[in-house]
This record gives sequence, structure tokens and C-alpha cells, in this order.
Amino acid sequence: MMEFGDKTVYFTGPKIMGIINMTPDSFSDGGKLNTVDKALQQTEKLLDAGATFIDIGGESTRPGAKEVPVEEELKRVIPIIRAVSSEFDTIISIDTSKPEVMTKAVSAGARLINDVRALNKPNALETASLLANSHNIPTCIMHMRGSPEDMQDEPQYASVVEDILDFFREKINRLTGAGFRYSQIMLDPGFGFGKTTEHNFQLLKHFQSFTQFDLPVLAGMSRKSMIGNVLEKSVDNRVFGDVAAHTIAALQGASVLRVHDAQAVMDAVKIVNKMNDVD
Repeated sequence: MMEFGDKTVYFTGPKIMGIINMTPDSFSDGGKLNTVDKALQQTEKLLDAGATFIDIGGESTRPGAKEVPVEEELKRVIPIIRAVSSEFDTIISIDTSKPEVMTKAVSAGARLINDVRALNKPNALETASLLANSHNIPTCIMHMRGSPEDMQDEPQYASVVEDILDFFREKINRLTGAGFRYSQIMLDPGFGFGKTTEHNFQLLKHFQSFTQFDLPVLAGMSRKSMIGNVLEKSVDNRVFGDVAAHTIAALQGASVLRVHDAQAVMDAVKIVNKMNDVD
């Protein structure tokens, strides 16, 4: 169970997080949702498919991506958050690392912070802690080696699984030390963020290891190169690989599946849930 503002989610099975990228340069759907109306149409489609969360982002974190100025990121996401919050009863996640964006996104209706930099930006930890205490806003902390600009420059680990487990231990202590309740933390091992294809599949094979903290764990592999490299298929032709990968994560205890193709993955989740319901 986790509280998101005044909403409560019981993780009796994996929940779907639908992706809304308000960026011109995201690797999969950059520039496709460049108006409020298009974003609302896509949100409705994701919610109809069974999504519990809508993750809205205004800065691409694809390999090699450069940071976006604060004002530009705000211009991209705040109108969308306001519109989605006004039109739909859902939990909005703000995909950002900037404290200014976190604060204004929560004021506009966001109820989860999803930070690929794990609150490492200046003042991000203090801001997220304040929002956790004042508005009951959890944060999802993700593992990333380096930054999007350099994360794929020959990533190496002694043991990728053990290194990420150590990272989670350190970050959990950091957040609780800053005033977060333990129950306000979500974890994401960061598929594709400073990992080779081999690393990514090691994470998937041992995904259950990340559930040892008794916190919700997010799996985000949607349309990523780890799928494309194995299938040798373009970004728009990876849905079957996505379903397979997210099904494996679901079977190993993933609480949230962050996806573009919500209906296809939701069908797989229903099969997993049914299997878990029988003796």
C-alpha cells in the first residue's frame, strides 16, 4: 500500500504507469504529443486500458540528451498536468529532477515525483521532503550511472545487481534521514540508464532481488534498446518484446510497469494476476 496525496493504491498486483512525453526529442514518441488536446486524448487511451498512473515528463533522458532549462520544462508540463488533473481522476506522476518543477507540478495536481537522478540535484531532496510532509507526495528514486549525456560511455559494474542494491540502501537512508517516511519511497533499478544490454537482462533476471526492501519497485523497459537489440527491431515494433519483458518483471514482484503500450501490457498483467489468484 502507498498513499499519493489523498489517494491510496494497494499493490495486490502490478499497476500500469502510462507515459506522456511532452518532449520534442524523446527516443520513442518525441514530438507526438505537442498539444494539450493530444495529451488528453492519449491520457484517456491509457486510462481506458487500465493505467493507474500517468507519468508526465518535459525533458528527454535518452542517452546523450542535454538538460532542458527550468522555464522550458515548466512550459511543457504544467499546462498538461493541470488539464489531466481537471479532466481525469488519476494519479499524476511528474518525471523531473528539478525542484522548481516538482513544486509547481504538485501545485498543479501531480501526486508522485519520479526522479531519474534520485534527488541529487541541488535542493531536490529538501524540496521533495517538504512535499512529502506537506502534501503526502512520495518519490520514486531511480538508479543511473552518470547523467543522460554520458551514462552509456562504457558502463561497468563489479556486480550490477549488488551495486544497485547498495545504491538503494544508501538512498533510502538519505531520504528517511531527510524526513521522508519509509512508506513514501518507491524504487526503480533504471533499465537502460548506464547499463549495457547484458546488464539490463541481469537486472531483469534478478528483478526479485529489488523487492527485498518491502517497497514498491518500478520496472521501465518500454520500447528501450535492450528490447530492440535482442529482437533487432525498430522502436515502433517492440510491443511483443515489451510484453514479454514486463511479464517477467511482473512475475518477479514488480509493483509498477511504466509503459507506452498500456493495453498490451495490461492484458499480460491480467494473466499474471489470474495465475496468482489460483491455488
